[in-house]
Amino acid sequence: MAEETGVYIFCCIQAEEEKDFGTIEFEGEERRLFTLHYKDAAVVAAHAPVKIYHPKKDPLMTHQAVITKVMQEERAVVPISFGNVFKSKEDTEVLLENLYPQLEKLFTEVRDKMEIGLKVVGKREWLESMVHQNDRMQKQKETVKGKSEAAGYFDRIQLGEMARDFFTDIQNDVEKRIHEPLAELAEAAKKNDTLGEKMLLNGAYLIDRDKEEVFDALVNELYQTWGDYVDFKYTGPWAPYNFIHIQLKVEAS
Repeated sequence: MAEETGVYIFCCIQAEEEKDFGTIEFEGEERRLFTLHYKDAAVVAAHAPVKIYHPKKDPLMTHQAVITKVMQEERAVVPISFGNVFKSKEDTEVLLENLYPQLEKLFTEVRDKMEIGLKVVGKREWLESMVHQNDRMQKQKETVKGKSEAAGYFDRIQLGEMARDFFTDIQNDVEKRIHEPLAELAEAAKKNDTLGEKMLLNGAYLIDRDKEEVFDALVNELYQTWGDYVDFKYTGPWAPYNFIHIQLKVEAS
């Protein structure tokens, strides 16, 4: 039985007239992007199967690529989370009408804005050297080393707590010396949860498009100071995912 075709949505833009963003390769076919409208709001969409979309690499990258393409042409882009598909254009237009009060406000907030991401990851050699310079942790390691697993149980717990506090102190220093200067330059900033044992900062920054060069320059300046100790993973520009709270949950039937 053939899959039912519906309307997959990527993002919302502020536009009264129909827009043409070309075609994309999605779900094994070349599909044309089109817009559906309500007042001065529109969704950018494509016809695609009505089903549950799993967040695999290729479809996720396609979803993001469409939003990036739209951002190159539009001043106010509100991203929609991955995997939302509706049965018909009429259903999509009803959604757009329901979202309009939110979109009317969001278009103003995101106009000519972009999101930049910065992950700061400590270099292993530097982190290890910092641990070796910490007298309290070194003494606690020596205490643990000479005891059996059972006898040293609470000492090991204490060592683990000391290591956690030590790492938190480094993260707080990175926040003060890297995140806060960038946040001052941005319209808004957010610290997301860090991932892995060495990540010290997972920051997102909403900036004016005309401040991109200034922001880049500050990131480069900070890297010149910190480059011997950490790696920077600098990404973007993105649509402002971290600063918009529209979450659509659509179940295919």
